[in-house]
Amino acid sequence: MRPGGLAGALRSADAGRSVTVAGWVHRVRNLGGIIFVDLRDRAGLLQVSFNPDYTSPPVIAAADTLGQEFVVQIEGKIVLRPP
Repeated sequence: MRPGGLAGALRSADAGRSVTVAGWVHRVRNLGGIIFVDLRDRAGLLQVSFNPDYTSPPVIAAADTLGQEFVVQIEGKIVLRPP
């Protein structure tokens, strides 16, 4: 995460950057093995996805145990949603 940066402040210009973000789990959805986590901080929401195509099974399993208001820190790469 850039110094002083927040998860909810990331924008499309940040695509391709590796970041570390932290915040509260706002919502978790498991859509057939792909897990989506809405991460909330004081700047807003960031959607984090855990896809088996690029995420290891232990990380997928850990993401599947997250619940609302859990506090987490996540490292990953910013990728834009497909059109």
